[in-house]
Amino acid sequence: MTRYLKYLPTVLIACCTIAAVSFKYWDYITNPWTRNGQVMSYVIQVTPRVTGPIVNLPVIDNQKVKAGDLLFEIDPSLFKASLDQAHANYDKTQDDISALEKQVDAAKAGVAQSKSAISEVKAVINADISQLAEIKIRLQRNKKLLATGATSKQHFDDLKMQYDVAYANKAQSNAALLTAQSAYLQAQANLAQAQANRGASGADNARLREAKALVDQAQLNLGYTRVLAPVESFVTNLSLQLGSQAVANQPALALVDANGFWVYAYFRETLVGKMRAGDSALVTLMSYPDTPISGKVNSLGRGIAQADGSTGYNLLPNVNPTFEWIRLAQRIPVRIHLDKLPEGVELRIGATASVLVMTGK
Repeated sequence: MTRYLKYLPTVLIACCTIAAVSFKYWDYITNPWTRNGQVMSYVIQVTPRVTGPIVNLPVIDNQKVKAGDLLFEIDPSLFKASLDQAHANYDKTQDDISALEKQVDAAKAGVAQSKSAISEVKAVINADISQLAEIKIRLQRNKKLLATGATSKQHFDDLKMQYDVAYANKAQSNAALLTAQSAYLQAQANLAQAQANRGASGADNARLREAKALVDQAQLNLGYTRVLAPVESFVTNLSLQLGSQAVANQPALALVDANGFWVYAYFRETLVGKMRAGDSALVTLMSYPDTPISGKVNSLGRGIAQADGSTGYNLLPNVNPTFEWIRLAQRIPVRIHLDKLPEGVELRIGATASVLVMTGK
């Protein structure tokens, strides 16, 4: 018995070692940890909307800017001239439409006058018809009287002359009615033409809206000469200089969103099975090894790029050689949302991070 006591310390040390290693392995499985982490953020490519030389550049590389701060200004002189020209075109269009409006009013007056002339001619025709009917009755009665000798031939001839005159007047009035109706139709055509030349009245006029749109566009282009920061961010890799040519729809500089940082931790696929969105996490940056940052799992990646099977030479699939006795686990990206940063800690895209995710208690 005594001779076995000398092995007791060794056995105790071995048991403690095995227990410590087992606990550490259990802790590693329950709370997986990786040094393969990277700080990420949103990168905003600032793209000018107009082309021109840069005349004002108040920012420097790596400067922090607030939302609405001026990043650079493009020479506005050409766009101011375009705006003045658009305003002048708008005023001219208003004057043209006002003149066309007067033509419409004149055409309306012509239609009303022609309509009134038709009414007057119709009234004359009605009078001529009444007069002709009356004379015709008298003429027929005197014709019978003439046959009996109750009236003179002279009186009958006078009535016949009056009848002929009334008939001629009626024919003339009918001709005048046709002329008045033709004038009325021409006046309506003139009115339609004047209205077509003018277009819609008021603010609905197409020419006026087009001129207004040109003013708005010129105003926008002038405003686009001042390029502002969309969010609180950091200017990065600035290569612009005063006099540089800004080209429309071509990125001019990049901004790193100051409030959009997160960490991508790349865990082996054998460790992500127990992870869930909302799990607590602890992040340590290589640049601040003694200042851990608390966070939470925001989401787990749903896929990674496939190496084997991708299209290669002659459209054949690429297949990398593998060793059957070595089976490497893939790395799955896990997105970590960072809580409040400790004082003095600054985040930079691409910085290396170690991440511990606590899936157990």
